[in-house]
Amino acid sequence: MNAPARFDHPAWTAGVATVVSYGLGLLGLFVLLFVVPFALFLLL
Repeated sequence: MNAPARFDHPAWTAGVATVVSYGLGLLGLFVLLFVVPFALFLLL
């Protein structure tokens, strides 16, 4: 069995997209809640 063919199912694509979008959401919240206030604190 071909190794890439094992991961050709749409469920793998959906799983990877879920993990990536969850990670981007966490990164966005981290920047919004920690980086932006810290940057404002340094500027003021």
